[in-house]
Amino acid sequence: QVQLVESGGGLVQAGGSLRLSCAASGRTFSSYFMGWFRQAPGKEREFVAGITWSGVGTYSTDSVKGRFTISRDNAKNTLYLQMNSLKPEDTAVYYCAVGRYVVNKANGGEYGYWGQGTQVTVSS
Repeated sequence: QVQLVESGGGLVQAGGSLRLSCAASGRTFSSYFMGWFRQAPGKEREFVAGITWSGVGTYSTDSVKGRFTISRDNAKNTLYLQMNSLKPEDTAVYYCAVGRYVVNKANGGEYGYWGQGTQVTVSS
């Protein structure tokens, strides 16, 4: 059974940092596209960052560019999101997602596997 388990969320002050991890099990995702999404209370889920199977191609939404870095370790079947200079508007539940054939990275419907989410709260 495929499982994606996020960890690393928590409460942090504005300007602080967190590192999210997403450990995959049940299947090797080394050839899959992986991404991070987030959903704030009362808002729609939004794409945060994505990475190609090789790790060479990375993508992020404009609001996190220069602050968040996505990476992966295929040997560990794990996805990461390093979040620096956090802002209160980054507060959300963060989800990792994996897709075999992802064309539109921001389209959650193209990802076949999702984690349960981890809460990130940034206080001002």
